[in-house]
Amino acid sequence: MATRIRPTPKVARTLAKPDLLDICRLILLSRRIDDREIQLKRQNRIYFQISGAGHEAVLAAASKVFRPAYDFFYTYYRDRALCLGLGMTATEMFFSAVGAADDPNSGGRQMPSHFGHKELNIVSASSPTGTQFLQAVGAAEAWLRYSKVQGMADSVLSPHGDEVVFVSSGDGTTSEGEFWEALSSATNLKLPVVFLIEDNGYAISVPVEVNTPGGSISKLVTGFPGLYIEEVDGCDPIASFETMQRAVDYCRARKGPALVHAHVIRPYSHSLSDDEVLYRPPSERSADAARDPVTRFPRWLVEQGIATEAEIEAIRAQVEEEVQLATETALAAPQPPVDSIYQYVYSPDVDPTSDRFDTEDDPRFTGDPTTMVDLLNVCLKDEMARDPRIIVFGEDVADASRVESLDQVKGKGGVFKVTWGLQRAFGSDRVYNSPLAEANIIGRAIGLATRGLKPVVEIQFFDYIWPAYMQLRNELALMRWRSNNAFSAPVVVRVTYGGYLRGGAVYHSQTGAAVFTGIPGLRVVCPATALDANGLLRTAIRCDDPVLFLEHKHLYRQTYNKAPNPGPNFMIPFGKAKVVREGRDLTVVTYGAVVQRALVAAKEFEAATGRSVEIIDLRSLSPVDWETVYRSVRKTSRVIVAYEDSLSWGYGSEIAARIADEAFEWLDAPIRRVAATDTFVAYAPELEDVILPQVAGLRQAMTELAGW
Repeated sequence: MATRIRPTPKVARTLAKPDLLDICRLILLSRRIDDREIQLKRQNRIYFQISGAGHEAVLAAASKVFRPAYDFFYTYYRDRALCLGLGMTATEMFFSAVGAADDPNSGGRQMPSHFGHKELNIVSASSPTGTQFLQAVGAAEAWLRYSKVQGMADSVLSPHGDEVVFVSSGDGTTSEGEFWEALSSATNLKLPVVFLIEDNGYAISVPVEVNTPGGSISKLVTGFPGLYIEEVDGCDPIASFETMQRAVDYCRARKGPALVHAHVIRPYSHSLSDDEVLYRPPSERSADAARDPVTRFPRWLVEQGIATEAEIEAIRAQVEEEVQLATETALAAPQPPVDSIYQYVYSPDVDPTSDRFDTEDDPRFTGDPTTMVDLLNVCLKDEMARDPRIIVFGEDVADASRVESLDQVKGKGGVFKVTWGLQRAFGSDRVYNSPLAEANIIGRAIGLATRGLKPVVEIQFFDYIWPAYMQLRNELALMRWRSNNAFSAPVVVRVTYGGYLRGGAVYHSQTGAAVFTGIPGLRVVCPATALDANGLLRTAIRCDDPVLFLEHKHLYRQTYNKAPNPGPNFMIPFGKAKVVREGRDLTVVTYGAVVQRALVAAKEFEAATGRSVEIIDLRSLSPVDWETVYRSVRKTSRVIVAYEDSLSWGYGSEIAARIADEAFEWLDAPIRRVAATDTFVAYAPELEDVILPQVAGLRQAMTELAGW
């Protein structure tokens, strides 16, 4: 078992001798852990090493300013000294290095120095550089929302009212667009985020002047309104403490965000996979060595008469003993059981495929049949009234960002009106517009969800989701698994997709479900009717996993898929397909806008041949209701998989492969796929008709397959 976490240290307002000696201990301990890990890596007893060497002083000082288990921390891989100062133990760090089952960072699932600690509010870090910035902004935004929305704070993690969010990175990471998006939102919303940029002059081998115009990130960001900016020698613990104290005080007083630009050193190579001798001259490395806090700070303490040589040596001995014991404990620790890899891909507590989410057979209909847009809107209103944690944001989703205009305008409410009226009903603190930046939407949503809120966000068009793909793939879907269930981000991402509208062309007609169904940890659903949209969205909101909710633009206002309001508790579980047409001779497996085309084709085919076609609407693309599919194939022995995505490498290819694997003995003919051409969707209607699957093509495939 891990060494028990020490009692939460008190925040220092000034640095007394015990604080200074403890900072010295943290600096020495952090470096000694690095050195021992390097030794273990060379002995092939651990598998990766990246150090925090040279960054220790500013981080040890910062640990005296922030409040562990109170504030929130979004770290990067050089922040070892901070995490030690907040309460993480050397043993826990070595557990991470050896990939032990008791590793509190990830349970052996991530590289060492990817810090995460639930009890200390150190949120699970990842390897992609810069993704942490927007999540930190979202975590800070949680304070803004719960401070203004009655009842929300009851479900928020650590709702103290003056908590601060720490986020750090190296200077190279400030080249990432998400850094600038984060600064924009933090300053716009005046959020309590402290950005610590640990500038060691290099991004692996790339020097700062190549990454940063002018070579100084703090000078570059001076135009951001309300951003507190201070530059400091990050190798000087005293100056670092004073600077960090001013920055944290500014944020804790809710004046806005702060950026501390700390000049540190990197005495070791970027990692053990890098050799800095290849690109750094000896003179530069010698200059760094002269500033090294590991040697300079203990010497300064003695020179100033604050500590004696004996006291420093006692600290060194204590550190050596601690590291030795921690190493021995970690090397003897058991590895995670191999079957544990399947744990925490999804929530272990809330199963959206279960009967708990199945009220489909008991709708409480009221009113006249209405469209998919209307029933999605009704669901959002019902759920927001039920749960004050739910917030809705994205591009154009509000009725009007300028609240004073609301009584003069009808309101936008989304490009397709799905969110129309929500801002008026629930206020501008729960329904609001985001910047035109998709990564901003998803990254902030992750941070909000980590604090306990329930973001239901909108990406306006599937075609423009790609700037958010890093956040979706490497952060949203992975948060629970990589943290070994310490953190989760149950965000609902609504996104419109698809063609058949005429005029959508290349950038408003894409479908690409397979890009997302191939991501473990992400649920993907795609309703074909208004009723299904209502029930599946309610399940998405109430489940505890991230969900990509695909809404086909063509289906929003079709008359053939209308339904009355089924009531505020109507749910359809994920992984439950629907047989929308019974048949004996052939099966069509499909979803989305192709469902109606398959129904028309089946009716025409039966009228012409007397043969009946069974049509299955998957509704849920991940998970899939395989049993309903196999049952139908066993009955009909012939199957068409129809989908709007391109034929090759599309979603239907996996369906066809699984049927071939699991139901081959019942097949009397090859599996046939009907899909879009392996091109993009064109603007001209005549071209779009050829590109996308149509009734005639489906009917032809039915005829050919029946002839086997």
